[in-house]
Amino acid sequence: MSIAALNAVEVRYPRSQALGPFTLDIGAGEIVALVGPSGCGKSTALRLLAGLEGPTRGEVVRAASRGETSVVFQAPTLMPWSGAADNVALPLALAGLAKAEARRRASAALALVKLQGLDAAKPAQLSGGMAMRVSLARALVTEPKLLLLDEPFAALDEITRRALADDIHRLWTLTHPAVVFVTHNVEEAVYMASRVLVMTPGPGRLAFEMPVEGPLPRPEGFRVTPLFRDAVEQVSRALAGAMAA
Repeated sequence: MSIAALNAVEVRYPRSQALGPFTLDIGAGEIVALVGPSGCGKSTALRLLAGLEGPTRGEVVRAASRGETSVVFQAPTLMPWSGAADNVALPLALAGLAKAEARRRASAALALVKLQGLDAAKPAQLSGGMAMRVSLARALVTEPKLLLLDEPFAALDEITRRALADDIHRLWTLTHPAVVFVTHNVEEAVYMASRVLVMTPGPGRLAFEMPVEGPLPRPEGFRVTPLFRDAVEQVSRALAGAMAA
């Protein structure tokens, strides 16, 4: 069952075309990674799915009800004057949920991302990885059907990136939202997703698509298996070919 789709979408600006034509169908509970060079329209595709932008041509089909789509951006975008729980509770407060219930659910979401006891911590008191966990908790607190991740690990060190990748898989097992994960890192894409799409340089179009075999969440040692290494090599070759075309 499809949860969202981009059907032959194009996005044009006054001096350039940023995307398309590009088509993407996302199944319920599926994890899809979009890989491509900078400026290829990966984030533009995500904004279309989030309803933050409209296409110049084509059709966007998305979960439109409040709370059914959540976005995690490259920067945590937290309110600096508020504690972690208040940041996480924001979408619930905007939806009109009672304050006490919103705080309860926010505290539970923080516990899920391993930040229990830090409800009152301000963003300035958190590390980059912790701040991203707060942003992830905020995205998940509404139990969305579609989770959009726009290079959420880009500013983090390798150890933190790997830990957060495993955390996202662990959290995905709880409610199985559909996930679209944007990255320029091929290994990250193959590790995170059950399907990887490679995009051409802008205006981004589909250059290559490949399912990634293996269980989700990934078992320990998955990164050194022949299955993983072969998939990384195939996607890397496709990306190099798309950029050279």
